[in-house]
Parts: sequence; structure tokens; C-alpha cells
Amino acid sequence: MLQVNNISFTYPSKEKTLENINFTLKKGEHLCVMGESGCGKSTLLKAIYGLLDLDSGSLFWNETEILGPAHHLVPGMDFFKYVAQDFDLMPFTSVSENIKKFLSRFYPKEADERTQELLEVIEMTEFANIKVKNLSGGQQQRVAIARALAKEPELLLLDEPFSQIDNFKKNSLRRNLFSYLKEKNIACIVATHDGDDALSFADQMIIIKNHKITANNTPSNLYKNPKEKYIASLFDDVNEITINNETILLYPHQIQIVENSDLKATVIKTYFKGHYWLIEVNFKNQSVFVSHRQNIDIKKTVSLRVNETVLNL
Repeated sequence: MLQVNNISFTYPSKEKTLENINFTLKKGEHLCVMGESGCGKSTLLKAIYGLLDLDSGSLFWNETEILGPAHHLVPGMDFFKYVAQDFDLMPFTSVSENIKKFLSRFYPKEADERTQELLEVIEMTEFANIKVKNLSGGQQQRVAIARALAKEPELLLLDEPFSQIDNFKKNSLRRNLFSYLKEKNIACIVATHDGDDALSFADQMIIIKNHKITANNTPSNLYKNPKEKYIASLFDDVNEITINNETILLYPHQIQIVENSDLKATVIKTYFKGHYWLIEVNFKNQSVFVSHRQNIDIKKTVSLRVNETVLNL
């Protein structure tokens, strides 16, 4: 189990980057850390890995305290693996050789089998013999993940792990990776801007705002019951509007355009989203986004309906 006990950290000549961060993570559990740029997500991963000396607080993995560079000649914990945004690969060697770097040379057959297994996880079997310098940024990102898994870590720390990966590859890669981690009972912490990383694959989620944890719950609960606009906006477009003298948060799909109602609005802009249109309307001098199955003419007056259970009336 990972225990993060009220840790704080400040970079030289800067304001505090992490302040009183406190949570636990069980073995095999997946945690997603979300928040706006600069809130401290990447710093938190570095601290957990042992790359930083804390101002206060403590970190433990089971009974082992995680200490920073002041206590270790080579910082970082052997039983963790951290995939940063710079990848740190060997550019002039092949994909397979990068993955095998941490595997024993005394057992070549086992190393080959392990490498093949991980190539399948990251969907890069056909690139096994290609030099890393000839790969795209997204492909290099996938190799970095596979290399981190070569010697199965107890905890995998991923900083924006899918940021450079094409959308058509991202979904299948996420399914492969997180299923593999669950199968191997490897704990994982993902720092990300992408709500899909949390909603589909995380067991728990923490949200950082102003360098502190502002929410800690399951992704489902945070999505369905966001206590503030900041939280809801990490998942989707969100409306903060006043209806019947009550200010509420509504996602676009929670508002319907209907044939007739007492709530009138005027269409401002429309955006094609594939299987639906995102309709921006002016509602009582408030800009509101609504999901709709088809396009609507600009300046047209429409009627809106919000489910009473959403309004909590």
C-alpha cells in the first residue's frame, strides 16, 4: 500500500507546489490525478517516485519509507517505475533492445518472451527491430511504457501517458494497458488532462486545485456529483446556469431541446461532434451548451427542458 501523508513541496524561488497532499493507494489499485496545468500533478509523481526532497510529510510503500535525493545517491525506488513526458529512451537502438534493457541477459529466451508480450500490449510488434529515433513521438511514448513494465513494478507512475498517441490508437492502447496492469495486480497512478483516462479505467480519482486536493472519490461519483465547476469541466463542457433562482451545474447532455417549454433560448453557434451537435444558445443572457441530435439554424428560438431530478427541485 502507498501512503501519502500530508506532503508539501516547494521549488526554489516559487510558491508552494504541493500542499498537505494526503491519500492512500492499495496494491493493484488504479488512481487518476487530474487538475489544470501547473497544479502540481507531475510534481506529485516525482515526489512519490523519490526524485524530490519534501518540505514536510512522509511517503511509505508498505513499511518502506520513500526518501528523496538527499538520502539516495541514485534517486528513485527500484520497485516503482516512472514514465515521464521526456521518455528517456535509447534512440540509436531498436524498440526490442529498449524494452530488454532491464531484463537479464542470462535468460535470453525469457527476455525474448517478455519483450514479445509487452510489444503486444503496446501494439508495436511490427516495430520490434526499428530504431527508436525513427519512431514518432506517440510510438516512443508507447515504448517508454513497455520498458517501464519490463521488470514488473509494484507501482507504475504515468505522466500524461497518452498525450502524443493518435486517437485511433489511444482507446485500444488504454484498454490493453490497464487490463494488463489489473491482470498483474500492478498499482498505477496516472496524471492526466484526459477525463477518459479516469472515467473508463481508474478505481479512484483525486483532483488538485491550487496545489491542494479539492476532491477524492470514485470517477463516477465525481462526474455525477461535481461540487464545483472546476471539477465538472475536467470531464466535459459544463454549464453553470441559473434556473428558477437556483444556480446549477449541467453537462450539455443534461439539457434537451424540445418542442415547447417555458425555458426559451436563442441559438448562437453550432458545432458538429459526429453522432451529435453541440448547440450554443443564449439563455437569459447566459451562454449555454446543449447536446442535440441534429443541427439548428443560427438565431432560431428554441425551448429547453432540464430533468427535475437534475435540478433537485
